[in-house]
Amino acid sequence: MALLFIGIDPETKTADSPTVWVDQEKHELVFQGWKAGCALEAEVAAWEVPGHAVGIPEDEAVVRIPARMVPMIREACDAVERAAVR
Repeated sequence: MALLFIGIDPETKTADSPTVWVDQEKHELVFQGWKAGCALEAEVAAWEVPGHAVGIPEDEAVVRIPARMVPMIREACDAVERAAVR
């Protein structure tokens, strides 16, 4: 896996570290964030979205990413698009 580090939450402490990477081989964004918590996860799991099963599959997770990281997420989107056209 060829992960390209994009950035880490600028307000990170030693333990909190929401982070953004790009997997350049699979052309995917990779996020590390805070666990959503039981209440939010249950709310998301109950959403009914057309064409989508209700619930969160075992191999997926809901994470929170702070809005202050939007510039990094934009940068990651640009990087994954560049990798996809190579």
